[in-house]
Amino acid sequence: MTALRRLAFIGNSLPRRCGIATFTTDLQQAVANARPEVDVAIVAMTDHGRVYDYPSVVRMQINDDRQTEYEEAADFLNAGQFDIVCVQHEFGIFGGEAGGHLLALLSRLTMPIVTTLHTVLAEPRPAQRAVMKRLVDLSAKIVVMAEKARELLRNVYDVAAEKIEVIPHGIPDAAFVEPDAAKARLGFDGRTVMLTFGLLSPNKGIEVMIDAMPAILRSRPDAVYVVLGATHPNLVHSEGEAYRERLQARVHALGLEKQVVFLNRFVDQPTLLDFISMCDVYVTPYLNEAQMTSGTLAYSFGLGKAVVSTPYWHARELLADGRGILVPFGDAAAIGAEIARLLCNDNRRQAMRTEAYANSRSMTWKRTAERYFATFDRIRRLQRLKVIASPGEGTVQESPPLPAMQLGYFFSMCDDTGLFQHAIHSVPDRSHGYCVDDNARALLVACALNTGGEHRMPDALTTRIAAFVQHAWNADTRRFRNFMSFERRWLEDSGSEDSNGRTLWALGECSRDDSSATRRQWAVALFAEALPSAESFHSPRAWAFTLLGLDAYCTVAPQDSRAPSMRRLLADRLMSVLASVETEDWVWFEEVLAYDNARLSQALIVTGLAAGVPAYAAAGRRSLRWLMALQRSVAGHFRPVGSGSFGDKRRLPRSFDQQPLEAAAAISACLAAWRADGDPQWASDAQRAFAWFLGSNDLSTPLVDTETGSCRDGLHADRANENRGGESAVSYLMGLAEMREFARLVSNRPKPARLRMLRA
Repeated sequence: MTALRRLAFIGNSLPRRCGIATFTTDLQQAVANARPEVDVAIVAMTDHGRVYDYPSVVRMQINDDRQTEYEEAADFLNAGQFDIVCVQHEFGIFGGEAGGHLLALLSRLTMPIVTTLHTVLAEPRPAQRAVMKRLVDLSAKIVVMAEKARELLRNVYDVAAEKIEVIPHGIPDAAFVEPDAAKARLGFDGRTVMLTFGLLSPNKGIEVMIDAMPAILRSRPDAVYVVLGATHPNLVHSEGEAYRERLQARVHALGLEKQVVFLNRFVDQPTLLDFISMCDVYVTPYLNEAQMTSGTLAYSFGLGKAVVSTPYWHARELLADGRGILVPFGDAAAIGAEIARLLCNDNRRQAMRTEAYANSRSMTWKRTAERYFATFDRIRRLQRLKVIASPGEGTVQESPPLPAMQLGYFFSMCDDTGLFQHAIHSVPDRSHGYCVDDNARALLVACALNTGGEHRMPDALTTRIAAFVQHAWNADTRRFRNFMSFERRWLEDSGSEDSNGRTLWALGECSRDDSSATRRQWAVALFAEALPSAESFHSPRAWAFTLLGLDAYCTVAPQDSRAPSMRRLLADRLMSVLASVETEDWVWFEEVLAYDNARLSQALIVTGLAAGVPAYAAAGRRSLRWLMALQRSVAGHFRPVGSGSFGDKRRLPRSFDQQPLEAAAAISACLAAWRADGDPQWASDAQRAFAWFLGSNDLSTPLVDTETGSCRDGLHADRANENRGGESAVSYLMGLAEMREFARLVSNRPKPARLRMLRA
């Protein structure tokens, strides 16, 4: 695929005064900064015959009511051989019924179209629905900025899930600062400042906030409410400044002339950021919920402001889980009480600010540009992996080609003892030695390569890893040891239950899939010897890992009558803890989310299939569906449960730190669920989890070097962890092996077929 050379945006552009113009200009500048080699242009919509002094990046303008100019714009874009056209859509900015003139332009284009919808109507008029349907048909991708928009597109307009991308509204990458310096610069020194900014219009609810001021002033007499923004040009055109004058009259009637300040200005971005910086609380008192995106809200949230808002769609998503405060529409008493409490509680306000700033780092314009480019690049790939499910089971979402299997880095992390635990950057860290956990995972990788048509792991290395596992077995305690120093000295007599369960899992896979018959015999014998200890396990993960090992072992050792009994015992335990913990809102086995979460669901799914117990498989799929919903970001990409969540009882997962182990587990579990019921959404979820490794994540940062097979240890809130330890490497290799086998199976055998899972 040739590199993207030319990109055009269609939409409003500064100096036109409106939110779409600001967004289009900010996005254009962000993508131009991200890839300076790409020629980026704007085709600007000009309203009602007005004239604007557009900058040079605007190569052409369209008078919104002249259809011939739409056709001329199509000719201009085709002749210019632009690679992608990105439309910023809002019904009110294009001419014709329901903005239908735009279709005359788009239908003539010869390049792919990506359409960003700034509004998605829940109850469209027939003409609006017809235009939207055609717009979706003409677009290769539809970008929205909130999950609510995705939901409406799916339910109201029947748009295919794979056609929708969620990319949050971009924000400036500004520092987290205290408001005092900006207050001094802007003349509000010593005041407690509340701010609302944006083009003034009746739907903004400013009058509600004015009515709330007396209650706020009783608690904070130094408070001032600043309303920053010019009146919306369309409103000025229809009624002049009548709305602003009504607001000012209300202020006068309440005697608030010194406490409510109107600044009738359309400010540039540096000035705007200064005003946001000075406020103690940002307020969006909009009057109805049908506000899909708010740039003003996004900017204030991104600067780390405590936000009080009515619950319109964008605010409900962005401010959920304590990231802000929501109050009822039109309720001056409620908004006054909440702001007063917040202004009187410095600790709460500061905590809210810190949470907002931390959660917004993935929304910076740089990250937004990266996500748009990722979308553009996916569209332009000539070679795509098309995964077709069995007849009658639907079509799985398209995915880019998978990387080749590269083991070079894995080899460099091994010595004549086994796989090292950790690395400092890409250099093995001998000081932390080895563990049976990671060597068991390495044995799983070796088995996966034997069954998927890949180049096998060198036999000598597989033997070395098997020897580590054998040496870990402590016949005195009937358990596997886990940690070994670099000097080959065991640091414990017995490892954790989870490490023992994972070792049983690896032995089970080895007993069936190892390339060496003698190693398979060894694995059968050691598994049989170690299995009785599983009965005393208390950890649900240890049960799950053991069940995954039993799934393989039972196929090669049917004579072992203990194995089916142990399988039923452990599966019933998982079912029991799920039943005791599960509620409508918490469909899980424990009151906390920890590590390797999806393996619990996977274990029940594969056990249900193998043992012929549908209830096991159904419970596994139900819990996995809940988990995968939690692991989907607002932008639509995979967001694994962050390690910061460990120990939080019945709380939504924290975003960071994200670890490769979770992505690998999600891939396996989702493909196990696909095998159970054939729902293509499971395969799409697996693809989404694998894409996390390649950069479809909160930081748009690839975790892997596909040339060597190395994998970073995870994502922090602001950067990737540059260390590349053994666990991360094998997690990536296991996920890749499973995705590659899945792709081979469904592309080579289009007839109904039973998917042979790697369970890795």
